[in-house]
Amino acid sequence: MRSIEFIHDSSWQDLPDQVRGQARRCLLDTIGAALGGRQSRLSQIIHDFAAAVYGGQGAQLWLDGRQVSPPGAALANGMTIDALDVHDGHTLTKGHAGAALVPAVLATLSLDRGDKINGQELLTSLVVGYEVALRAGLALHATVNDYHTSGAWNALGCAAITARRLKTNSDQTRHALGIAEYHGPRSQMMRCIDHPTMLKDGSGWGAMAGVSAALLAVNGFTGAPALTVESGESAEYWADLEERWLITEQYFKPHAVCRWAQPAVTGAVNMRKRYNFSLDTVKRIRIVTFHEAVRLASRHPETTEEAQYCLPFPVAAALVHQRLGPAELSGENLDHPLVYQLAECVELVEDPAYSERFPAERLARVQIETVDGAFFDSGEVEATWGAEDPPANKVLRDKFHWLARTTLSDVRARKLEEMIWQVADLPDIVTLLDLLTSPTNLE
Repeated sequence: MRSIEFIHDSSWQDLPDQVRGQARRCLLDTIGAALGGRQSRLSQIIHDFAAAVYGGQGAQLWLDGRQVSPPGAALANGMTIDALDVHDGHTLTKGHAGAALVPAVLATLSLDRGDKINGQELLTSLVVGYEVALRAGLALHATVNDYHTSGAWNALGCAAITARRLKTNSDQTRHALGIAEYHGPRSQMMRCIDHPTMLKDGSGWGAMAGVSAALLAVNGFTGAPALTVESGESAEYWADLEERWLITEQYFKPHAVCRWAQPAVTGAVNMRKRYNFSLDTVKRIRIVTFHEAVRLASRHPETTEEAQYCLPFPVAAALVHQRLGPAELSGENLDHPLVYQLAECVELVEDPAYSERFPAERLARVQIETVDGAFFDSGEVEATWGAEDPPANKVLRDKFHWLARTTLSDVRARKLEEMIWQVADLPDIVTLLDLLTSPTNLE
């Protein structure tokens, strides 16, 4: 099978320069999201759970240092990334691959049956994971009726990475993909939209399922076929493998909220900067957007999870704070009086034309009316930092430090960022892993 050959035979030399650069950007951005999410209650719970239930050797918990099994590390570190909705994603899969793939590729380093892993192999494995996961995601969305979380399909990318690390044969790899597809969490995304909790996008569970799948397959456990890879209905999504690189179609996020809320948040921030109106005078905030975004209807979240999966609150918070990260979406800022007041002014309106253009485009229009009769209109706004208008490298590096400062000293953050940025030159990534996993003083 061509997909299996791709998993095992891809090399750094095979990758176009754009793909190499994007892999580095995705690695940096995803680890930054983990650093930002590490102080969350979700991360603390899942780290302790993994240490208690998935104890063993072979991998470590990030910013913690405790030794656990590779599936346990993939689970805890993946859910830590998912704890703060600021990681990269793919428009047409309506979800996220990197949140599972980066934990999987770093959790499985000890499984290699050969030399130590260098930076080029790390990035190559990550690219393999992205290409497998995203194609599986496209195939899944095209062949089933329900909208499943990312863990349902990024599990296959994690299985591919782990199979590559284990050097499984073709038959074992095929079974690994089938096990990952079958055991991947086909959880209902819109349930978590309507009732936000720590379940999030299922990526941590997908990472655990994918890593476990390859470990099972190498020992003879069977599970083939993976229908999202092998069925006739899925064939079109694999036909352009190694011709169209889906990793280059990733978007990034400037704000730590659901991508569906990003265009309205961007419109609000732009209007505040442009018109500089007094927030105390705001009478009405009208947000015209697509159906799925209108479902993000909560006004006064009580948890950071609810704050990330709603629309009125982050728009109000963006008007007040201008940027949304861990501090703005948790703690006392959940009860910020002015944010509370502005959220009450929000009216959500579905535009059928915007709904029709989803998921290829995520659009919103923000209109603000003040008590003295002034009226401001953002015009049509699309979520920023997409594949067609990606952020510059410096912007992503600045974002990394913005998130890293919540958990790391400036010195350690700079060392880690520079090492990630130069990862392709590393003969051994042990030092990078030490910087990421060593304990820190979390409060």
